[in-house]
Amino acid sequence: MNSAKGALDNLRVIDATQMLAGPIAGTRLGDLGADVIKIEPPVNGEFNRTRGFEDRQSNGEMTTFLAVNRNKRSLSIDLKSAEGKEVLYELVKKSDVFLQNFRFGTADRLGIGYADLKKINPKIVYCSISGYGSFGPYRDRPGQDLIVQGYSGSMFSVGALGDDPTPSALWGADVMTGYQAVIGILAAIESRHQTGTGQHVEIDMLSVVMDCQLQEIVTFLNTDRMPTRMEERSAHASIPAPYGVYKTKDAWLTLAMVPLSILGEVLDNDFLRTLTHYNDGHKHRDEIYKLIRHSFQEKTTAEWIEICDRVGAWCGPVYDYEALVKDPHIIETKYIWEQPQLRGGSAKTVRPPVRLSDTPPTIRRGAPALGEHTKEILIDLLGMPATKVEELIKSGAVGTVKE
Repeated sequence: MNSAKGALDNLRVIDATQMLAGPIAGTRLGDLGADVIKIEPPVNGEFNRTRGFEDRQSNGEMTTFLAVNRNKRSLSIDLKSAEGKEVLYELVKKSDVFLQNFRFGTADRLGIGYADLKKINPKIVYCSISGYGSFGPYRDRPGQDLIVQGYSGSMFSVGALGDDPTPSALWGADVMTGYQAVIGILAAIESRHQTGTGQHVEIDMLSVVMDCQLQEIVTFLNTDRMPTRMEERSAHASIPAPYGVYKTKDAWLTLAMVPLSILGEVLDNDFLRTLTHYNDGHKHRDEIYKLIRHSFQEKTTAEWIEICDRVGAWCGPVYDYEALVKDPHIIETKYIWEQPQLRGGSAKTVRPPVRLSDTPPTIRRGAPALGEHTKEILIDLLGMPATKVEELIKSGAVGTVKE
């Protein structure tokens, strides 16, 4: 796997992003074979190098940085330095994609906006990731996952009437934005095959989160029907009962899209057996939730899963991470991989979610140390003399790894 040629083996990507949405886009392109060069300021590097979950580290790096920066080389540049900027311009000449998630206007002020880089390389595909896009009254506002969730309307689709707005525990806005950026970049690359020129790809988080709610928003726009919480807690205000999470004898159980007549077989309940219309789960939602809320506490989760599987009711366990990584499916299908690291040898990670039969995604590099590849990129790729590189390092225009 590690020696396989990736589908994007012929692409070079400059990744000038930080935090999550941008870095995960660069990581996915790297998983698919692209040569991804991460641009970071000297001394501290990008945000996640110094700010993590309770400062948890592995291999000398924050685990949050290790997670979304594999398959990249680190080039440490001071983009406020004229010499550093010239190094970047030379790199743009030999690259296909420039990826950035600066606040609106920052890239232009630095002289690395789309108009600037297009003059240097008309074939460059330039991708900007932001919270709210490049126009409109919110374009200067900071875009962060929780804040965008609040704007999006999604927080009132979970829970019971009277509950506080409920955010998702997943970084859905960030991660889906990164994935949409990859889609946009690949579309622009395909277009370049036809036109010979690159273009500007813009992805904003609010648009992405609205797109993730197409069914709910289209229903509202055309029928004025809002997702409506009821008295009883549910996992989605627009989905009929019994959609939700239930306490069992030893743990928890999820039920999803289970016809009520089949749920009647699971619980041996004649009333549920009579509810044969899909919309019955909406009409009788509170009644059903009250009826079944505590019905699962007589048996273990494993016992309920066996019963549900027997009659075709969709269900599953509720894991924490410790249980997740011990699950036989996770083990057999090899979800957990090792990524090589400069320090410490390797770190555990989760494999890429995409499978390709002929050009499989790979993890060829771990997350780089700050400036780990500065000399390699400047000398081998840009052809700079070693003496010139040493001068740039001494001036602070670029940085290199600290041994």
